[in-house]
Amino acid sequence: MTTDIKDFRQLDYDIDSIYIKRWSPRSFQEKEVPENVLMNIFEAARWAPSAMNIQPWRFIVARTKEDREKFHSFIMDGNRKWCEKAPVLTLIISDKQDYTHAFDTGAAWGYLSLQAAKEGLITHGMGGFYKDKAREVLNIPEEYDIQALVAIGYQGEKAALPEELQAREKPSDRRPVQESIMEGTFI
Repeated sequence: MTTDIKDFRQLDYDIDSIYIKRWSPRSFQEKEVPENVLMNIFEAARWAPSAMNIQPWRFIVARTKEDREKFHSFIMDGNRKWCEKAPVLTLIISDKQDYTHAFDTGAAWGYLSLQAAKEGLITHGMGGFYKDKAREVLNIPEEYDIQALVAIGYQGEKAALPEELQAREKPSDRRPVQESIMEGTFI
């Protein structure tokens, strides 16, 4: 699928193009991700900053048909419609030993998604899954918080999606940067 990002996203300031290149498509090719390419994106996540270098993030990865089917058992129907073609599903969890675990794990997810874009992959993070069921199915101990589920793979054609999702299959823009910044105090 060829998408000209400039048709959808406009920069307020000059940044590296990788930041606007990365978006969250839902259409995946049923094409395996080579081991070295997949490990490159987890290597990038490894280098994310974390408080006291605790590195609280963990990734439970499903690459085989059997493992992906286990993941499908806890994904809500709206997401399952499109993510069943993704060759890799990853549940991101964090060790709750430090109060910044969620913040730090979010940084690791950001690094992972940017490296994936650099590798020619797409990622789509999801909150639409049943955390309790994921904990049960994957035997996740209580000292770990479940953060998000991510589909990883190569971008497929928009036409391969269910019709109700095709119109949404485009990069989104962002509010102007100045709307996110407050100086000195909250408004």
